[in-house]
Amino acid sequence: MSGRVYASILQRASSYTQTLSSSAPFQFSHLVVFPPSQLRPVQHCHFSSWGASRTDRWCYRGVESGSWSQGGRRLSTRQDLDFQLSRVQINSILRSNEQSVSVPEFDGRGLSAVRKFESNQLAANTPNEDRRSAATCLQSKGMLFGVFDGHGGWACAQAVSERLLYYIAIAMMPKQSLEVLERCMEHGRPVPPILQWYKHHADFNYRESASLYIDHLRVFWQELLDSEEHEEGMCVPDALDRAFTRLDADISLEAQVPLSNDLMKSTAIQVAFAGCTACVAHVGTDGIHMANAGDCRAVLGVQEEDGSWSALPLSQDHNSQNQVEVERITAQHPPSERDTVVTDDRLLGVLMPLRAFGDVRFKWSHELQQSILNSLESGVDLDSLNLYQYTPPNYLTPPYLDVAPEITYHKLRPQDRFLILGTDGLWDELRSEEAVRLVGEHLSGIHLQAPVSPAERQLKLGQMHELLQKRRARASPALDTNAATHLIRHALGTGEYGELCQERLASMLALPEDLARMYRDDITATVVYLNSDLARPHHS
Repeated sequence: MSGRVYASILQRASSYTQTLSSSAPFQFSHLVVFPPSQLRPVQHCHFSSWGASRTDRWCYRGVESGSWSQGGRRLSTRQDLDFQLSRVQINSILRSNEQSVSVPEFDGRGLSAVRKFESNQLAANTPNEDRRSAATCLQSKGMLFGVFDGHGGWACAQAVSERLLYYIAIAMMPKQSLEVLERCMEHGRPVPPILQWYKHHADFNYRESASLYIDHLRVFWQELLDSEEHEEGMCVPDALDRAFTRLDADISLEAQVPLSNDLMKSTAIQVAFAGCTACVAHVGTDGIHMANAGDCRAVLGVQEEDGSWSALPLSQDHNSQNQVEVERITAQHPPSERDTVVTDDRLLGVLMPLRAFGDVRFKWSHELQQSILNSLESGVDLDSLNLYQYTPPNYLTPPYLDVAPEITYHKLRPQDRFLILGTDGLWDELRSEEAVRLVGEHLSGIHLQAPVSPAERQLKLGQMHELLQKRRARASPALDTNAATHLIRHALGTGEYGELCQERLASMLALPEDLARMYRDDITATVVYLNSDLARPHHS
C-alpha cells in the first residue's frame, strides 16, 4: 500500500502544475485527482470556492529541485517526499498536542459530573484552523467543553474559542454576581475569576484585542443587569442560545466600528470574514446540554448491560445531508431561490456548513462588505489577512447564514460513560459507532467479539481468513494512554481489516503541508469521562 501511496503523491508533486486564475474562483474539490483507495483524498473543504487573492495560492513546479509558493512556503518535490517515519517519529507527531486533565470529584461547591477529560489535535492546514476549549464555571455550576472548526483561515475559530465560554458563563450568572463584576470594573479592582481554564501549552490568545473583548463582554453583562428577568441568571439552554447569537453579533459589530489601532481593526475584520462552526457541551450533575452550530459533532458513549458499547448522538450535523436543515434555510428566502440557496451540497454553492460564526460574506449586504474592506488602510495586504474580493453566486436576499445553535439535553444515566466532541475531520474518517467502540474498549481494556454466526460458519477459507484478521485487529492492545490520540491514530491508520497499518499512518503523517489538506482535514477530539455514579439511585 505504501508504495502506491508514495507513487500517487510523487506523481502529483513532480508533474502536476496548479495555478489559480485571477479572473475566476476555483473549486477546491476539483483539484483532487483520486489516488489509490487506501489513501482517501478529502473531497471537500468548508470553502470550496476561493477568490484568486487568497494567501494559499500556489502551484507545483519542478522535479528534482525545490519550488516555493507565492506565500514563501516550501512545496513538495521528489526529494522532499519521505514516508519512512519511525514509530518514535509517528508517536511524537501524534502526541505533540495531547492534553489530559483529571478533575477533583468534589470542588468545594459540590460533586463534579466529570472525572477527567483527554484531548488532542492534528493539523492538516498550516496553520491549524481547529480550536478547542475547556473550563470550569466558577460563578455558576458545571463544566464547559467546546470544539471549533475554522474555515477561511483560523482567525474566527481563535476568537470564538477564547470568548464563547465567557459569554455562556456570564449569561448563567445571577444578577448579584454580575453586580460584583460591575463594581470591580467601576472602581478598578480585580474582577473575580469567571472561569477556570484548562489550556494546552501551545494555546494562545489575541492579546492585542483583549481590551476590546473585555469591553464588549462588559456591555453584555450590563444589559443583563438592566433586565428585570435576570435575577437568578439564565437556565443553561437559554444561556447557550444567547451566548452564541450575542457573540456573533459582537464579531459583526467589531468589524464595522472605529477601533483604537490598525492592528485591532484588521484583526476584527479578519475574524468577521473568516468563519467557524462550534459544538459546546455544558456538563452538570443534572445532565448534558449541547449547543451545536455547523458540522462538528457530539456523541455519547453508552455501555450496555452485556458490556457492549453503543453511540448516542447528541447533535445533528448542519450540512446539506440534513434535509430538515436545508428546508429551514430555503424557507427563509423567496421561492424563486429554492434551487440556488443550497446547490452542489453547499450554501450558495460555496460553504459546506449551514450554520457558523463570522462568515459575514454570507450575512452582510454586498455594499457593506465592500465598504468595510475599502476602509482598511491602502497599504494593508488583503492576502496577508486571508481576505479577498469575492461575492457568492446568486447573492440576492442576505443573510443566508446564522449561528443560532441547535440545543439538546440528555439526563445523565449510570450507563453513560463518556462524551466525544470532534470536528468534522474526525468524523470524515470514523463513524460515530466506531469512535465510541474505540474509546470504550480503550477505557475498559476489554475487546468484545460477537459469536460466530451460522452464516459465518459456512465461509470459504479466504473469507474465514478475512474474518480472523478483523477479529485479531479488534483485540490489538492500545498504543496510547490518551483516548483522543487513540482516536486520531485509528482515524488515519486503520487498514483493510480494521487493523492499525503503520505504513498507512506514516504516509498520512508524512504528507507535505501543500498536499496534506487534499487527503485529510484538521482533526480535534475531546473525550470527557463522566462521573456516572451521580446517576445511580443512592445519589438521587
